[in-house]
Amino acid sequence: MLKTVKQALFSTDIQTPKWTAIETPSSDYEARQYEATKWVSTEVTSVKDWDSAISTGFMRLFGYIQGNNEKKEKVEMTAPVTTYIEPGAGPACESTITVSFYIPPEHQENPPKPTESNVFVTERPQMTVYVRTFGGFTNGAKNQEQILQLSECLRRDGKQFDENNIYTAGYDSPFKLLNRHNEVWLIAK
Repeated sequence: MLKTVKQALFSTDIQTPKWTAIETPSSDYEARQYEATKWVSTEVTSVKDWDSAISTGFMRLFGYIQGNNEKKEKVEMTAPVTTYIEPGAGPACESTITVSFYIPPEHQENPPKPTESNVFVTERPQMTVYVRTFGGFTNGAKNQEQILQLSECLRRDGKQFDENNIYTAGYDSPFKLLNRHNEVWLIAK
């Protein structure tokens, strides 16, 4: 557990999913093609409290990597921690926020099955995303601001993307104070 906590706190030697860079016409964003991969996920519903939903989801998934799975096997911490946000039907409706950890390569073929009913393994297909990177500490409002900026840049450049579903990606522990790395992703059409 100490090694996993150290990884979570200091973001050292953390594995990430493989992707290939795609040339873009702008330095405002980048395009990446991610390989198909498996992730361990949990869903949290929230009307406006994005930060609390992320914390709840993170702790569920942290339990899974600490051995709360059928094999009682510890799984290495990875990055990024992603959230996939499916907006509700209206302004006061609940959004579904899926928090996910990338499953490291040594477990991709046969990941340990979660024992909690609200934790599940999913396979993301190969996908191309437009990415905007930013630093500092993030929250729901800052993520929305970055998504709006990314979408404006993509429209300016004539790029087609899914406007309804967004990802956020965090690479750092909440205890890391400097040189933080955050991203927002929009899925290319």
